[in-house]
Amino acid sequence: MISCTQGLVMTLQLTVPSMACSACADTITQAVAAIDPTATVDADLKTKLVNIDTQQSEVAVKAAIASAGYPVS
Repeated sequence: MISCTQGLVMTLQLTVPSMACSACADTITQAVAAIDPTATVDADLKTKLVNIDTQQSEVAVKAAIASAGYPVS
């Protein structure tokens, strides 16, 4: 799900089924920060949902998370 919030910042809500612990969430946060240092990442371990406010495209964010070992569904 994508929604524009302001200017070029988008809010993405992604499902990451393999995210199981806080270390997983930290790794995902670091992967997103590597491509967008200004991004905000909020990971919910129970629902496996990751909400991201970013200026990068959804494709780039999904690729960064997948390259960190966490495929996005």
